Amino acid sequence: MILAERAARVEAEADAAQAKAAASGVEAMIAHLKLQIEKLRRELYGTRSERTARLLDQLEMQLEDAEAALSEDELAAEDAAAMTATVASFKLRRRGGRRPFPDHLPRERVVMPGPAACACCGSDRLRKLGEDITETLEVIPRQWKVIQTVREKFTCRDCEAITQPPAPFHATPRGFLGPNLLATILTDKFGQHLPLNRQSDRFRREGIDLSLSTLADQVGVCTSVLRPLHDLIEAHVLQAERLHGDDTTVPILARGKTVTGRIWTYVRDDRPFGGPAPPAALYYASRDRTAGHAERHLKDWTGILQADAYSGYNGLYDPSRLSGAIMPALCWAHSRRQFFELADIAAKARRRNKTAAISPIALEAVKRIDALFAIERVINGRDAAERLRVRQEQSAPLVADLEAWLREERQRLSRSAAVAQPIDYILRRWERFTGFLDDGRICLSNNAAERALRGFALGRKAWLFAGSERGADRAAAMATLINTAKLNDIDPQAWLADVLARIAGHPARRLHELLPWEWKRAAAPLSEAA
Repeated sequence: MILAERAARVEAEADAAQAKAAASGVEAMIAHLKLQIEKLRRELYGTRSERTARLLDQLEMQLEDAEAALSEDELAAEDAAAMTATVASFKLRRRGGRRPFPDHLPRERVVMPGPAACACCGSDRLRKLGEDITETLEVIPRQWKVIQTVREKFTCRDCEAITQPPAPFHATPRGFLGPNLLATILTDKFGQHLPLNRQSDRFRREGIDLSLSTLADQVGVCTSVLRPLHDLIEAHVLQAERLHGDDTTVPILARGKTVTGRIWTYVRDDRPFGGPAPPAALYYASRDRTAGHAERHLKDWTGILQADAYSGYNGLYDPSRLSGAIMPALCWAHSRRQFFELADIAAKARRRNKTAAISPIALEAVKRIDALFAIERVINGRDAAERLRVRQEQSAPLVADLEAWLREERQRLSRSAAVAQPIDYILRRWERFTGFLDDGRICLSNNAAERALRGFALGRKAWLFAGSERGADRAAAMATLINTAKLNDIDPQAWLADVLARIAGHPARRLHELLPWEWKRAAAPLSEAA
């Protein structure tokens, strides 16, 4: 009887899922994922297998991306409908009622002062009629509270007009989470790589019930609200004279399997040659690593691109390019790494007291390249002209000697020699490696881009994959905001909290004031005064 009842219940749930699947777009996918997650949770009451638990995590992350994507689309539809009088207001999906905040949370009453006189007739004979309370869930470190914004109502005894202060802005439309809590969620997810299902579990342990669906909804809305700032950072990065470019793998979930997607980064950092522009990092996501992505990212940009020898960039270096050829600058640290790996293997073998073939050529190459980096450390931060002068005097002779030595050693090596490959790598691209001798803006390494991608490389171990292509795009957009704040020595959580609190009422023409470097400049006098 129990099995029959369970089978009947499963059939009923399947029928309900089929009925919901008639709806179009993302709503159908969300309903299907909720059904699958519910089934897996029931299975987990039995023997908990690692495979089943990982599948549950996968489905929860897929649901998280779908919920966030739907929230973004709803907000965009609302904004589009509001801009015209001929289109009916967008009908939102029906949401479950919000649970009341727990009674054990402390309440902080923020009473907005009532009017001193009637706005209708100017009389000061006002009588309190009542009050409306708007509750916002907010978080401070290790402590939760609910902020009650009280809006007192007054009625005029002369004309009986009712006066009340306007309702406060929330960080997100239809939101009930405070800006500090939203900033914490965003920073933990995209900066600390803590998935929303784990954040929901953590909040539940602290006595706050915020479901995965609620968190995903708010993440989607915040991404849409912060999009104008992302666009400003994108424009700032693509105005640079020189960019660092690189990419890393990001598994993306697609129809029950994962495909190897990519996260691309372009970093503007003019500090090594004394540039006044603030640093910023721009990220894009793609499903694969075809050459068309880099060409689309830098479609109208020209300048110096510091990157590895990835063939997908070759189209950007083509002189017949419509917007002009981009000047390539290869990374000496990347070429040095290939020599160093051979020398490091020999060192490990010696420490283990085992005889191993030591490559003196690789070791000598590392020493010669290190001499170039030693000069760069001295001139780092100087203006481009000074850097170029020092390089012509000190680095150029070392580079000439290195080329002659490499070509001489390569003639003596067989094709199968291990050290022959890194030598060929650098000699075949010698002109692109030595561009730093003719331009003081070029750096010797592409470490700025590699550092910008380090978070994704570490985060893959925590979140395993992106739940969808939209989810990867969302992660790239938020990484642009968070890592740009870090490059400007700003706490991204504090910056996001302040931006989310102000952006709803901030004039669009002054939106640039909320950019990380402008925000830091405005906050400096306040910090000094404090």
